[in-house]
Amino acid sequence: MVWRAGLDLNPLRVNVDADMAWLATLVWPEQLDRLARLNGAVEVAKIFDPGVVCGDLRTDLIALAAQAPGHATLVVFHTAVLGYVRSQRERDAFALACSQLGAIWIRNEWPNVFPNIASKVDATPMEAMLCGARGRRQN
Repeated sequence: MVWRAGLDLNPLRVNVDADMAWLATLVWPEQLDRLARLNGAVEVAKIFDPGVVCGDLRTDLIALAAQAPGHATLVVFHTAVLGYVRSQRERDAFALACSQLGAIWIRNEWPNVFPNIASKVDATPMEAMLCGARGRRQN
């Protein structure tokens, strides 16, 4: 059995044309291959509900994770979202929550989101480069 769930402040509904039209506007006009992948993903999501619920990663992650089956390997994945959480304290609290959940945490964030992680990279990352990491611990 596989369990998955998503958490979003404003989840889009795949069966609402206006939501999907807005999502399609986020794809640059010349990126027809990305638009085709998006349209394909939307069709799959209409068949297999992705289970995205309305919530805030800062306050609702633990409650959502508690819904996972006890035997499941919990994986928390996100990309370029914690940069929108302005407080380093709140970003660190999120990292701690992932650790306390025992989750495998896969993230792709700007290096300044977690300076203590970025400082361990041998090469100096460019300012515009995302820093990927995975693991069970913040540092």
